[in-house]
Amino acid sequence: MKVIVSHDIDHLTFSEHFLKDLIVPKYFVRTYIELLSGKISVIELFNRYGDLFKNKSQHIEELSQFNKQYNVPPTFFIGVNQGLGLSYSINQAEYWIKRLSALNCEVHLHGIEFESFEKINLEFQLFRRISEQNIIGTRMHYIRKNEHTFSNMAKVGYVFDSSEMSFKAPYKIGDMWEFPFQIMDGYLIEKPKQWQCKNLNQCIDETKKLIDKAHHENLPYLGIDFHDRYFSNSHKTWKNWYVWLIEFLSSQKMEFVNFKQAVEELESKVNHSQKVQV
Repeated sequence: MKVIVSHDIDHLTFSEHFLKDLIVPKYFVRTYIELLSGKISVIELFNRYGDLFKNKSQHIEELSQFNKQYNVPPTFFIGVNQGLGLSYSINQAEYWIKRLSALNCEVHLHGIEFESFEKINLEFQLFRRISEQNIIGTRMHYIRKNEHTFSNMAKVGYVFDSSEMSFKAPYKIGDMWEFPFQIMDGYLIEKPKQWQCKNLNQCIDETKKLIDKAHHENLPYLGIDFHDRYFSNSHKTWKNWYVWLIEFLSSQKMEFVNFKQAVEELESKVNHSQKVQV
């Protein structure tokens, strides 16, 4: 089983939310709930205020540097539309698309549109124009979808999607590969609440169970989704969990690949199978 690590970029700055949504007040309500429930320390509280004063709500470069130490080729998903708390501008997105490319990171679309072919296509074309990429994949923000989302994604030209959270092997929809993923930071650390409700040891225990289940299901790829904003001392449990996870998988001699590499592997297997059948 190989490992695909991906990162959703939901926020870049605090100021992008001012007068637009309730992300910042909710952020601090959640912070005080976590403090009073003993899940975070006073130092973490001060660090979160420090992030606000620095107007920094992303840790993309720090996360990229850490991944590089362990030969993890990550995939970042970045938005070019706004919605559901994703509020940064196209200019900000364009900057980070270019910056991630310079860091040798794979970058694809964090999609907003999921309901109609026309809107999905417009978002696809916008990302292609900004990124200047011919091979484009996606993950929906908040993994939203309806019964037509995946087929419409395939029709507009996405090479892959990773918006399904399940214990399934990758499968094809038209010419598009769907890569289900199994581990997401928020589901692991927060659920069933909307704030941190588990400590680090509980998270590690739950993660080991998920990895064991992926092995038991004989999955070819283990999919991991970790949000860059949490790779920070402002969110110690999240950061320490991710560091533990990568170190643990490395100690198990598991190979890390990105989506591009996984697609190439799957296509090669399909082509070989077709030749054998002929």
